[in-house]
Amino acid sequence: MTTAPTPSAPKPATPRPPADGDPIDGLRLSNDPAPASTTPLADTPLDASPYQSYVYAYPHKTAYRPLAERPVLAELWAEEPKDALSLYAHIPFCEVRCGFCNLFTRIGAPDGLTGAYLDALDRQAARVAEALGPDARYAQAAFGGGTPTFLTAGELERLCDIVERRTGADLRAVPLSVEASPSTATADRLALLAARGATRLSLGVQSFVPQEARAAVRPQRRADVEAAIARVRDARIPVLNLDLIYGIDGQTAASWRTSLDAALAWQPEELYLYPLYVRPLTGLGRREDPDAADPVWDGRRLALYRAGRDHLLAAGYEQVSMRMFRRASAPAAGGTEYCCQTDAMVGLGCGARSYTRALHYSFDYAVSMTEIRGIVDDYVARPAGDFDRAEVGWWMDAQEARRRHLVQSLLQCEGLAEAGYRERFGTDAAGDFAAELAALGARGWLADTPGTLRLTPEGLAHSDAIGPAFFSGRARAAMAGYRAR
Repeated sequence: MTTAPTPSAPKPATPRPPADGDPIDGLRLSNDPAPASTTPLADTPLDASPYQSYVYAYPHKTAYRPLAERPVLAELWAEEPKDALSLYAHIPFCEVRCGFCNLFTRIGAPDGLTGAYLDALDRQAARVAEALGPDARYAQAAFGGGTPTFLTAGELERLCDIVERRTGADLRAVPLSVEASPSTATADRLALLAARGATRLSLGVQSFVPQEARAAVRPQRRADVEAAIARVRDARIPVLNLDLIYGIDGQTAASWRTSLDAALAWQPEELYLYPLYVRPLTGLGRREDPDAADPVWDGRRLALYRAGRDHLLAAGYEQVSMRMFRRASAPAAGGTEYCCQTDAMVGLGCGARSYTRALHYSFDYAVSMTEIRGIVDDYVARPAGDFDRAEVGWWMDAQEARRRHLVQSLLQCEGLAEAGYRERFGTDAAGDFAAELAALGARGWLADTPGTLRLTPEGLAHSDAIGPAFFSGRARAAMAGYRAR
């Protein structure tokens, strides 16, 4: 475990953000100085599988590495815009770990651990607030995990108190999204969250069919799931999101339709449809070969995705991305799609990321239970001074920023506004990424929409192949070099 230096340690020079092409750890920061693009598409073949990687951030945390010179947070944030920050608080606890889950979370908590974790989060929040200074203002917030509602109602209230008292964020005045599971969405927790300003509650249902839930190592009864949804509605939190998964072993077109219709009966404001992935060190990954190619499974997942998409569109939902659908008449919760991706994001908790324009940083990352327990224990034991510096991260440069912006935009139904890209970077996206865009056009995945780079419906269906194709050689090499643990 790498720990931060003690307050009395000599202060290293704060490193500058690398410029285009600067070497780091034996790699080069960019394989393609703007505007030419030479990304080796063969490294991420678009036709190999439509399910290569869920790109919810650029790059994935497996690309992060220990920072040789740990920059001081106050210096990192000194020149950053701080008038519309995003806040993310991470709670790394779940009552069970689903078979498909590779998120940073541990099962259960010994007596006193959740309280000690909140103590550490309080210490971190105080130091982070000091580093950002008095001008910090927050525009949106989210509690994720893990399962934030693993905490008791009293602990959730303390979490809200910490966030508001330490950061100055007014949770009742900004969009606040909270993740929950059916078993922890109890009336007292939901009432507390509603009172503290939650505008969106995301419930991980995955399937309304008990056999499928068991196959995904997510045992639950449909009656319990329905009761949890009813409690969310009773709490009058404005936006309810339900997560569903397709591609589960034994799932059929009919059983998928059963889950879709069961969800639609509650008229959720949002629905997320996730393809099942089998990843190393997960419950399902120990049963199956996570790296085995399976064209039959790929075809089944694609067919289920298309059926689910078409069913939701016919039911009056608008598609936002490959995964996200929003009821056309629903109120906007604000910040739900980019809450974990935007620049100027402040992360609290041992699994949270923070984003500045120059550096993305976090604590250590792991998937296995043994490693995660060690990281959580390390976080809980840290004195306040350990939170003054960034220690694990990924330096951004101009080319990485271009790639991140394009991936985040292109994988949304709205697409990328070319004028906005030009204004931000001073170059044309069509020129910067000519090879990649030509490959999409050749497959019929790029729509003919002047002024906007937008995927066709079939392009959106292949988002999990398209996103990785735009990663830089540096990012792919770093991710490939990560040792799963």
